[in-house]
Amino acid sequence: MMFPMDKHKNIPNDVNNTEENEQSSRQTDEISSDSANPQMDSVDEQNLDSKKPEVPKGEPEKNPSQKRASIGKGSILVEPIKRRSFFSWLTLAWLAFTAATGTFFGIMLRFMFPNVLFEPKQTFKAGYPDDYSVGDVTTSLKEKYGVWIVRTTEEIYALSTVCTHLGCTPNWLKNENKFKCPCHGSGFRKTGINFEGPAPRPLERFKIALANDGQIFIDKTKKYAYEKGQWSDPESFLRV
Repeated sequence: MMFPMDKHKNIPNDVNNTEENEQSSRQTDEISSDSANPQMDSVDEQNLDSKKPEVPKGEPEKNPSQKRASIGKGSILVEPIKRRSFFSWLTLAWLAFTAATGTFFGIMLRFMFPNVLFEPKQTFKAGYPDDYSVGDVTTSLKEKYGVWIVRTTEEIYALSTVCTHLGCTPNWLKNENKFKCPCHGSGFRKTGINFEGPAPRPLERFKIALANDGQIFIDKTKKYAYEKGQWSDPESFLRV
């Protein structure tokens, strides 16, 4: 047998069960919503990433070990030039400049002062006739003027010291009484006539005369050749 009070006691239990069911359903909804949120977040992040501008990637360094200089305090990685090295390079540069300048001025001076061939005087005085002995060959004028002066009993004449073969300078051999060329062996008598060796003709004579002061005057610009019959010219010898 049941009492009425028992029915009233069971009502609160039903209410409590109903509240617990509602709370559990709410928790289930929250869990499902939380599980869906990470997917939405990842989608949003992907959309944001796609909107970001792409930064171009630089080319790979060819020589990563090489030091580079960048702008900014303390960012220069190149070694500073040593003071001693700087002065060494400065000295080399100065020497190079001095050499170039000297070469330039040397060339300029070379053009201002061209080569000049200093030949012996073509006209000169050779002393007085009495200074020469009969039968002698004077060789003192050979080096300076390129002339031999020969005196005979009748005349004085001036012979050229140039061999008629190839232009060498013969020597007077007093013991052999002849002029002998050391180059190819040509021989000339005291008169200048060739008689041995390859010389094709006699030695040449120069103009000879007496100056106003009585000295012997020789002019090398005027030559006289034996083979042309010019030795008979009065200017090719001096009568004594």
